[in-house]
Amino acid sequence: MKTTIIKAIESGIAKIPKIKKINQQNIISDSVERTRDYKHGDFTSNIAMRVAKSLRKNPRELAKEIADNIPQDKLINKIEIAGPGFINFHLDNSAYHSEIRDILSNKKKFNQKKEKILLEFVSANPTGPLHVGHGRHAAYGASLGNILEAVGYDVTREYYVNDAGRQMDILCISVIIHLLKNKNIKIKMPTSGYQGQYIKIISETIKQKIKIDQTMLSKFLPSINDAEDPEKYIDDLIENTKNIIGIKVFNKIRNQSLESIKSDIRVDLEEFGVIFDSWFSEQELENKGDTDKVLKILDENNYLYEKEGAIWFKAEDHGDEKDRVVVRENKNKTYFTSDIVYHHDKKVRGYDTLIDILGSDHHGYIARVKAGLEAMEHNPNDLQVELVQFVSLFRDGEKLSMSTRSGEFVSLRQLRDEVGNDAARFFYIMRSNEQHLDFDLELAKSKSNENPVYYIQYAHARIASVLRQLKEQSLDHDKDNGSSNLDLLSTKKERNLMVALSKYSEVINTAAKNHSPHSLAQYLRDLANEFHSYYNDSTFIVDDEKLRDARLNLIIATQIIISSGLELLGVSSPSSM
Repeated sequence: MKTTIIKAIESGIAKIPKIKKINQQNIISDSVERTRDYKHGDFTSNIAMRVAKSLRKNPRELAKEIADNIPQDKLINKIEIAGPGFINFHLDNSAYHSEIRDILSNKKKFNQKKEKILLEFVSANPTGPLHVGHGRHAAYGASLGNILEAVGYDVTREYYVNDAGRQMDILCISVIIHLLKNKNIKIKMPTSGYQGQYIKIISETIKQKIKIDQTMLSKFLPSINDAEDPEKYIDDLIENTKNIIGIKVFNKIRNQSLESIKSDIRVDLEEFGVIFDSWFSEQELENKGDTDKVLKILDENNYLYEKEGAIWFKAEDHGDEKDRVVVRENKNKTYFTSDIVYHHDKKVRGYDTLIDILGSDHHGYIARVKAGLEAMEHNPNDLQVELVQFVSLFRDGEKLSMSTRSGEFVSLRQLRDEVGNDAARFFYIMRSNEQHLDFDLELAKSKSNENPVYYIQYAHARIASVLRQLKEQSLDHDKDNGSSNLDLLSTKKERNLMVALSKYSEVINTAAKNHSPHSLAQYLRDLANEFHSYYNDSTFIVDDEKLRDARLNLIIATQIIISSGLELLGVSSPSSM
C-alpha cells in the first residue's frame, strides 16, 4: 500500500521539471510514512520540505504543486496539504479491500533479489551444551534469516565451529581428568577446566585407553601450583599430557569430545527449529593451508611486521584503533588471524553481504575484521555485525546464574523443556537485540493475555474456532462472494483491522532492512489486539450471507497474516488452545 503512495508522488514530481532533475528515488520512499492520527489521513509525506531548500521554493507551495500534479487514483480519496508542507493522503476503503483480496489469493509482494547473504550466528565454542544466552542468538539469527528470505534475498545460514586452538585442548584435558578418575586415580579438576556434568558424560563415551597410573602423576602434574596461576597450570598440564600419552592419542580424545558436543549442539538447535545450511570448521582452514596463504598475501603487501618476537597486522592503517597480533611469540596464531582468513573465505565463496551475529562484548571485533577484509582487497562495508545483548533468566523474581566453565548454568534444552519452543523463540526476539533481555519464566508459561505469544496464538485459534462453528452449522463460506462485498465492512473496528493487515508487507520490509525481528513480533501483538477487539464486539456467523462472507474473509485474512508472521519467527499457529 505504501508503494501506491510512492508511485503517486513520483508521478506528480515527474511533471515538475526542476524537481525531476533531482535524484529523488530513495528520498521519496523515505519520506512516506503512516500517519499517527487518521484525522490527518492514512499516509503522509514530507518530500516537499526535503527538497524545497535546494529548489529555493516555499515547502508548502511546493507540496501543493506536487499534489496538484498527482493523477487521479480511485484508491486515493483526498490529498491535503498540512502544516509547513506535509502532503496527507486519505485512502478509499477499496484500497484496503484490495489488500484483503491479495492476502486471500496469496499474491507475492516481494521481488527476488540477486544479493547473496551469508548469515553466521550462534557459533558457540563447542566446549559444552548451549545455554540460554546462546538461545537468544539462535532465535534472533533464525528469525532474521527467515525474514531476509521472505523479502527475496538468497540467504545461507552458517555455524562457524571454533574447533582449533587452546579451548579445545582445555576441553580435552577436562575429559581426560574424568577418564583418570574412572580409573580411580586421585586427581582434581583444574580451576580453568570445564567442570559440568556433561564432561563426565562425554568421558564415559570415549573409546580410547590412557596409559597413566597413580605412580606417573608426578610427571603428569605441573610443578606450578594451580591456585597460583590457573592458566599456566592448565597449559603445562596439557603439554605434559601430550608428551606422556602422545599427540596422536590426545587428538583422538579431543576429536571424539568435539564430535560429541557438536552433535549435541546440532540436535539441540534442530529441535529448536534452527537449521543451518553449513557447519564451517575453523580447523579446516588450517588443514587446507588457507591461513598460511592469507598471511603470505598480507606479508607480500607489506601489512605485517615483527615486534617483540610476534607478528603484527597493520590494522590501524585500515581503520582499527590499534595494530593486532596475528602470530604470537610461541608461533601460535591468534583468533584474529582465523577471523581474517574465515571472512576472506566467505567473500571468495561469492557472498555479497556478510552478516555476523555476535555477543555484545564483541564490539571491538568489528573494526579489526573490517580492517582484515580491506587488506584482503574486499569492501569492508560488505560486513554487517549485529550485537546481541545478554539474557538474564528469572524464576519467581530470582535471577538464575550462568557459567559454562563451572557447569552451573541453565541450558537451552532445559529452558525449552520448561516453557516450550514457541514461548522461547518469541520471548527471545520480542525485544531489540541491542537491549538487555530479562526472560520471565513464569510469564512465558502463563496462559493469559499478558503472555504475548499466547495472546497472538489465541487469536489464530479463535479464528479456527469460528470456522469450525461454521462447519458444525452446515454453512458454507463463499470467498468470492465475500471479496465482492467487502464494502459491507463499515464499522470502525473492521477498518482498524483492515488497516493493521495492510501494514504487514511494510513491517516485513522494515524488519529485513533494519535486521529487527522484534518489530514483526510487536506488529503481530498489535494485530492480535485489533482482532480480539473486533471478535469481542462482533458476530461473524450471521444470516446475511454477503455480510457473513465478507466478515469471514476479513478474519481468514487475519489468520493468514498471523500464521505467516509466526512462521517467520519460528512459532507455531495452533488451531485450538
